[in-house]
Amino acid sequence: MPGVIELTALIISSVATSVVGANLLYLGTYALAYAGLAFGAQALQGLFVQKPSVPKPEDGSYNLKQPVPPLTFALGRVKKGSDYATLEEAGGVAYHVLIMAAHRIQGYVQHYLHDDAVTLTGDVVTSPSNYHYNGNDYVKIDTRLGLDAETAYPAMVTAFPTIWSSNHRGDGLATVLMRCVTANSQNYLKVFPNQMPQHSAVIDGALLFDPRNPSHNSGDDNTWGFSQNLPLMRLWHLCHPVGGKLSYTDMYLPDWINAANVADQNVTNRTGGTEKRYNGGFWFRANNDPVQVGRLMDEAADLVVFERPDGLIGVHAGQYVEPDIRLTAADIIRCTHDVNQRRASTVLAVRGRFTDPASRYNTVDAAIYGDPYAGEDTERTVTVDNQAIQSHNHVARLQKLKFTRRNAPRVTIVAHYEAAKNIAYRRFVRVHLPPRLTEVVIEITATPKLSLKNLTIEFSGIVVPANLYAFNAATEEGAPGASVTPLPPQGVPLPTNFDVTIATEVVSGGATAAYGSATWDFVSDSLIYELEWQPTSGSEPPRSVTSKPGETQVRSGYLSDGVQYRFRLRAWSNGNSSEFTSYENRTATADPVAPGVVTSPSLTGGVAQVSFGWTAPNSANYFAARLNLNTTNSMTGATLVATEYGSPAAIDARTISGLAAGTYYGFIVSINASGVPAAAVATGSAIVT
Repeated sequence: MPGVIELTALIISSVATSVVGANLLYLGTYALAYAGLAFGAQALQGLFVQKPSVPKPEDGSYNLKQPVPPLTFALGRVKKGSDYATLEEAGGVAYHVLIMAAHRIQGYVQHYLHDDAVTLTGDVVTSPSNYHYNGNDYVKIDTRLGLDAETAYPAMVTAFPTIWSSNHRGDGLATVLMRCVTANSQNYLKVFPNQMPQHSAVIDGALLFDPRNPSHNSGDDNTWGFSQNLPLMRLWHLCHPVGGKLSYTDMYLPDWINAANVADQNVTNRTGGTEKRYNGGFWFRANNDPVQVGRLMDEAADLVVFERPDGLIGVHAGQYVEPDIRLTAADIIRCTHDVNQRRASTVLAVRGRFTDPASRYNTVDAAIYGDPYAGEDTERTVTVDNQAIQSHNHVARLQKLKFTRRNAPRVTIVAHYEAAKNIAYRRFVRVHLPPRLTEVVIEITATPKLSLKNLTIEFSGIVVPANLYAFNAATEEGAPGASVTPLPPQGVPLPTNFDVTIATEVVSGGATAAYGSATWDFVSDSLIYELEWQPTSGSEPPRSVTSKPGETQVRSGYLSDGVQYRFRLRAWSNGNSSEFTSYENRTATADPVAPGVVTSPSLTGGVAQVSFGWTAPNSANYFAARLNLNTTNSMTGATLVATEYGSPAAIDARTISGLAAGTYYGFIVSINASGVPAAAVATGSAIVT
């Protein structure tokens, strides 16, 4: 029969399109043949099912949108995105209700929009400045901690009275309400350079029961407090429905108190500062394998969780404890000793990866412990990769521990029950078996096995030094790579060295017209520039023209002769613009050549009036004459009393009335159509009676 099964499986697997498919068909055929259709279906299904691993910090960079996302739990201080509860729009405002954690949290430390750390004034985002452009409140953030009885967001109740009421409180859920106001099309990319803001936050997570604190009641989570102590997180996880589903009465609390105390011990890092020995933080989802979540904390705090003889759950802290069990040759039946010095298996280097708060809680590489030139793909390197670790010193200490343990001699011992009966509840045991094992310390690495038939205990372990946890940060920690802080978007650069000159050209009919010619410094071919101009007085709306990519000059349209204009410039790139430059004022001059001066000037007095007389210059560009009066024989301080329009070489006159009695001096200035004046010509004096 087995031969027939093997042949059938071989035939089926041979027509598979891939190695994976062949293996699945082969295993499925065996399952169907040996155990029937039902078992075979389960076997095939099991091959495709994989429980999700504990999320990396980067997995929380984006807010999750799906119908029913698994609940999230945050322990310690973490940076993460959220799960959408709702996303609605009303009156041009987008309302994002985000669930940060499925439990009460201590508080919000720092909010982020995309990669930008934001500053809140009340609930308004005032920094970075693009979210508060021109003083407008474009983004607002409100929060809830997840109390047992929360308060509904008033803004949601007001904006959506038909679907959101005061009963939508979100009890027990830490939530965020982000409101984003729509910006106009011209400023949209200035306000939201990365489109709709993506919210995330650094939070202080769940409150934890601390058996060291007499005010904490294990049955009342409102008496608990926030902590970054990893053993306390492990204790919480074992007693939570999402973890071990045990109760605090199932825990041997003296062990957990000791582990928490060890975790809060101060250690010295490479900079000479102090930090806690085993503190950290991470987040996970309710559908993550609780065994993997527990192992994550056990590795980070170097914990060993075990069941005591009384049935309670104890824990070995991440510290060396002098063994109280000593086995000698009289107690040992059999011993297998492996010095573990084979060149092919000796670990040369241990790499580390941890969550770095200085890098905005992203996963970064630690300094290599051991040979820094060992190849990453070789079997002689291993990695400590733990997202619950948030300190370089912390991961460096664990790297050294892994280096020591992987290269340590290995032993397997079978001992008499009477001498070794308590080994199952110990982490370290002393063995004296000369000549190879003389007063050595064995760290137990596998569950001891009890043989009731032979009344023996078999256990395996590694030979470790008594200073296993010793660590000199100054010489052993190394220096991590520099962290990179993302800069906020700078936007399109402001034009530099902007200048405008008035130029002229001959248009149809031989007339001369003026225009503005703008110049600026070249920056990039990806930029185009918009020149805007309008008169400095009056209500004429601004006009604009756009350059071509790569150009450093653009001209305006034709300008009204003799009118003063104000010009400004801004750059554009991919629909986004810079701010405008400061205004540059220029007067349009189509004809820069002054006409000739008037001839035969005269000024005759009379009763409350004077009469000007002159002959216009014989200049083709003569346009008008400006008549000025003064009480002294000086053009300086003279008052313009009239402008007389005329023709070249014509004899003109103008009477000015309403003057007070006195002596007056007259001055006549000829101008062209652009208002360019010739020299002033004195007319002499006149007496007004």
